[in-house]
Amino acid sequence: MPFAPRVLTDDDLRALGITPSDVVACIEDAIRDKAAGRLLTTPKSALQPGDGRYMMTTLASGEVTVVKAVTVCPDNPGRGLPSITGAIMVLDAHSGVLLAVMDSEWITGVRTAGLSGAAARRMADPKAGVISFVGCGLQARSHLELFAGLFPLRELRAYGRGQENIDRLCGMANGLGMAAKVCERPEEALEDADIVVTSIPITYSGEPFLDARLMKPGSLAIVTDAAKPWIPEGRAAFRTVVVDDVDQELSMPEPVVPAGQITDDLTGLLSRDVPLRPGPRAFMFRGMAAGDYALAARVWRQIAGQSG
Repeated sequence: MPFAPRVLTDDDLRALGITPSDVVACIEDAIRDKAAGRLLTTPKSALQPGDGRYMMTTLASGEVTVVKAVTVCPDNPGRGLPSITGAIMVLDAHSGVLLAVMDSEWITGVRTAGLSGAAARRMADPKAGVISFVGCGLQARSHLELFAGLFPLRELRAYGRGQENIDRLCGMANGLGMAAKVCERPEEALEDADIVVTSIPITYSGEPFLDARLMKPGSLAIVTDAAKPWIPEGRAAFRTVVVDDVDQELSMPEPVVPAGQITDDLTGLLSRDVPLRPGPRAFMFRGMAAGDYALAARVWRQIAGQSG
């Protein structure tokens, strides 16, 4: 009798109760598995059709095989749709049988924040109290939820274009017991912040407007948007730069920083003593297959356990 794959919506995934600490733990395990050869991955592939959309795929195989195909559509909110749309397939690693099809928005949001969390636990001041967000949408909310469980945050600063997203993010911060401030100028988001998260649309085509030279020594920038808002000449101020995957980054047509400025990648950060040099630090990443795999495999283990 043919196997009927499970179909899981984002609401189904949220209802599983996977915590921020679970997210970081399963991502770190997946990265270690990749380093040990137990998880096979390919570099992320991406297309930009030129009309504001951004398409990407990832592929990884370990205990299961996970394939993700996602499109970021900036115009979707005006259509009443999420800006991140697509699907994640989970297949049996040995037979190729399709086990599940999952919505992509929740996993994409939490896996990105989880990758950031894995880096921040090793790169940020453990007493970080002030966090700033440049871009206040889904990724900002996912990062705030996770980082509030990792650091003693007391103040949030928000800089963005969409007032609805800004209000939602600030309200979320208030609900977590934090003071929230809306920044009128981007410089306000950088000065004296312990952690700065940037997540503007990857298809942004305007002029860069953030200068890393304004950041204080020891502060950490979490850069999820291919460094689109960061002034290129200012990026040299980042004295320690970690990317998610060095090989993947070097294969990109527009690297976030020159190759010689990259200190290490996330695999190295988890397995080696990476020097944190004086000055601002940055985790610059595009998303890696191990992150999508980690969450999809974690979900499938839980679903399969419930079914058993």
